[in-house]
Amino acid sequence: MDDRKIQPLIIIFNKPFQVLSQFSAGEGRKVLKDYIKIPGVYPAGRLDYDSEGLLLLTNSGKYQNQVSDPENKLPKTYLVQVENEISVENIKKLMSGVELQGKITKPALVKRIDQPVIWERFPPIRIRRDIPVSWLKITITEGMNRQVRRMTASVGNPALRLIRYSIGKWSIDNLKPGEWRMG
Repeated sequence: MDDRKIQPLIIIFNKPFQVLSQFSAGEGRKVLKDYIKIPGVYPAGRLDYDSEGLLLLTNSGKYQNQVSDPENKLPKTYLVQVENEISVENIKKLMSGVELQGKITKPALVKRIDQPVIWERFPPIRIRRDIPVSWLKITITEGMNRQVRRMTASVGNPALRLIRYSIGKWSIDNLKPGEWRMG
């Protein structure tokens, strides 16, 4: 695709839980074409089926590379509900980097937060009365496969819900799940 001949588009999409980050058939699972009817746009990076939130789409290979290439180090911020009360020690471990598959993650910005004002998830998180939860705001600058989930699990606080809130200057402010806008 020759980006010089087309007007670059950026679409900011709030991907719902259990939607595949692809346009092709999902064999009974929802996919991007169920929400976005603009031809010639493709995801810039991906967001797992069991994660929610910001997915950027574009018709520009240049923008697609800028967003998805880890070398560009665009900060990605997540709101993460984790199992158990998270300790100050575990937050410090996440901030300094944890070992995942023999590699230490780059330092992350991690802050414990109150439960954010967000949409209900369907199906909802299974509530267990005897196990508390915590909410974190985590910003990373790399993109290892399922990195945030693997990081929180490595310190004993597995992720129950993961919402990507922003990538660089783009965020899902004022978008409900399944909604999108031009960026």
